[in-house]
Amino acid sequence: QVQLVESGGDSVQPGGSLRLGCEASGIVISSYAVAWYRQSPGKERDVVAIITIGGSTHYSNSFKGRFFISRDGAKNTVWLQMNNLKPEDTAVYYCNLYTYPLEWGQGTQVTVSS
Repeated sequence: QVQLVESGGDSVQPGGSLRLGCEASGIVISSYAVAWYRQSPGKERDVVAIITIGGSTHYSNSFKGRFFISRDGAKNTVWLQMNNLKPEDTAVYYCNLYTYPLEWGQGTQVTVSS
């Protein structure tokens, strides 16, 4: 069964950092473009960052310089390093295959609050 499972969400203060993980099972994650998305209450799910099969990374403008996507082939995992977190980053974060999306997982909750 092909599955992506998100982890690493937590409650942090503004300015803090978190690293989210997207662990794949049933596929070799480096064979696919993978994206991180987020959804805030009452808003649509938006793309945060993408890592291509070749390892190129792309970010939505709001996250450039603060968020960094990477891939660990040994752990079959895509990471999202989030720095200088702001209250507006509060959301549920999801990962998915970018070109051939799977059914959405449960995501991982990130809350940024003082």
